[in-house]
Amino acid sequence: MDKRRTDLAVEAAQLLREGGSPGALEGVLQEETEREGWPVTVVKITDDRGAKAIGKPVGSYVTIDLAGLARREEDAFGRAARAVAAELTALLDLPAGAPVLVVGLGNRAITPDNIGPKAADHTLVTRHLVEKLPEQFGSFRPVAALAAGVLGTTGVESGELVRAVAEKVRPACILAVDALAARSVTRVCATVQLADTGITPGSGVGNARAALDRGSLGVPVIAIGVPTVVDGATLAADLLAEAGKAHLDPQALRGAGSGLLVTPRDIDARVADLAKVVGYGINLALHPGLTLADIELFLS
Repeated sequence: MDKRRTDLAVEAAQLLREGGSPGALEGVLQEETEREGWPVTVVKITDDRGAKAIGKPVGSYVTIDLAGLARREEDAFGRAARAVAAELTALLDLPAGAPVLVVGLGNRAITPDNIGPKAADHTLVTRHLVEKLPEQFGSFRPVAALAAGVLGTTGVESGELVRAVAEKVRPACILAVDALAARSVTRVCATVQLADTGITPGSGVGNARAALDRGSLGVPVIAIGVPTVVDGATLAADLLAEAGKAHLDPQALRGAGSGLLVTPRDIDARVADLAKVVGYGINLALHPGLTLADIELFLS
């Protein structure tokens, strides 16, 4: 079994294809498309065979390649936010006016792990306005946002906190935003993955906590993840392979570097950009009548 660590379904499927084992991708469908000029890959795990092979639950995983965002291509931010909104809308099955809880997972004190809290900061929170001022805001969807924090700083498991808030808010759906780990350095801070299967906080860095999914929370959970790190041993193995060296199992390269995670030197700027893309994409999906200019005005 390949030991390369990744949270991205598209990379897990690629690893299986590279392995070349017959029937490795049974129960897995993959489709390439485009949204707002960005490449989109949809991986659908259709049965237990695919779930076992990929190592992820049955469901849909949508990967948007936003590499051009860092290059500041024309209207890159607007196109990225609209692409996230469109793919999120396709996964959501919500009646008009159904309440939603947006949860930002991660540690604000660690830059590669604060994509979730920052995205929550960019979420248009309307639940209290819809309840208190229905004449002015009755046309908005009730949305609440929570930056759950981490066990080490709150003393409370994020899953427990989300469950407690969900019992009070009673959302029809939960959107959970978190940082992920990628296999390829080219996908770090250049990819957004959306999945209708929920999420296990911390799994990408080997610190898995209780899962946030329909089974644990009683409502659909859409996971929105951005890879901000790559495993050091995985990166070393891939770089050696690109240099023409023999394929090495990343496990053989860990040694004293075990647990090393690599992130870009401009991680602050990249996380800020992608958190805003995700936050604005969520807003466009939950409030389809709004424009980016409207959202900018409301959040200013």
